[in-house]
Amino acid sequence: MYTPTKPVSSSRPRTTAVARFAWATLCCNVAVVLWGAYVRATGSGAGCGNKWPLCNGDVLSTSARAQTIIEFTHRMTSGIALLMVAGLAIWGWRVTSRREWARYSAILAAVFLANEALLGAALVLLDHVAQDKSAGRVFFLCLHFGNTLLLLATLSLTAAWLSKGGGSFTLIRNPREIVAVGMGLLATMLIGTTGAIAALGDTLFPATSLRSSVMQDFSPGAPALLHFRLLHPVVAVIAAGYILWVIGKTSHRRGRLSKLAISLVVLLSAQLSIGILNVLLLTPIGLQISHLFVGDVFWIALVLVSADLVLVNARPACTEATVSSTAKSCP
Repeated sequence: MYTPTKPVSSSRPRTTAVARFAWATLCCNVAVVLWGAYVRATGSGAGCGNKWPLCNGDVLSTSARAQTIIEFTHRMTSGIALLMVAGLAIWGWRVTSRREWARYSAILAAVFLANEALLGAALVLLDHVAQDKSAGRVFFLCLHFGNTLLLLATLSLTAAWLSKGGGSFTLIRNPREIVAVGMGLLATMLIGTTGAIAALGDTLFPATSLRSSVMQDFSPGAPALLHFRLLHPVVAVIAAGYILWVIGKTSHRRGRLSKLAISLVVLLSAQLSIGILNVLLLTPIGLQISHLFVGDVFWIALVLVSADLVLVNARPACTEATVSSTAKSCP
């Protein structure tokens, strides 16, 4: 009777442990993103001046202002997230084989997080913080938010694949379905990007009433940033309808609607409701953070559903059953 050269029982717990660490790393990064939104909403982006990564040349003084503490806390938590992602990439590389996608998605997450740090540093060093209303700030904000979504996507895929024991995948043989799912993901990124611009407009041009807010948006002499704010609800409604169509169409073709897909509908409904409430209540900070949190969770769920719809397991993870049936050792 064949005995595997590498016991599966010893490798499986290692994969489970790194999977748990991957989920913890994802949660940590979501928390950092939410705190970054709090930094923007409170106008604390200039709390450390134009120095990076330290605050005004010092780590932190006893007479520091609240804005300085808020901004420096964001930098510290970002550093913790960076170390966790780097650790995930190294640990994932050690416990996976070269054919497993989780190994490379973890590396890609590390690349996106490094880019995230560079974009954040650029915002500070170029003074695109506090009350800056320049086109450069909007440009870097869009890059920063888009990179954030890609970071969360790679981390969520890494955690999900490691939880399933790894494995490699191939695309389904249905180009139309692949394009439809891809367009759904791009539409969601567009919603998030326009939402980031709208949130910046709310911070820089706060309204005292709903009526004055609407008048600001439609005023011919209003700053361009306020006109862009109008784009977010329009894009959100159109893209939300398209995303629901993608979920229903692709799930129907595959003869099932997963629990994750059902949760997407619930999250999308909650996100639209919070968005409407956010406008009616003149964007209080608590609702802004809640809106972003639900949006991040929705994005993570959408990425996982999309991967499930367009990817099939080309090489099942190495388990005790596969080892016994093939009489081969795990790579």
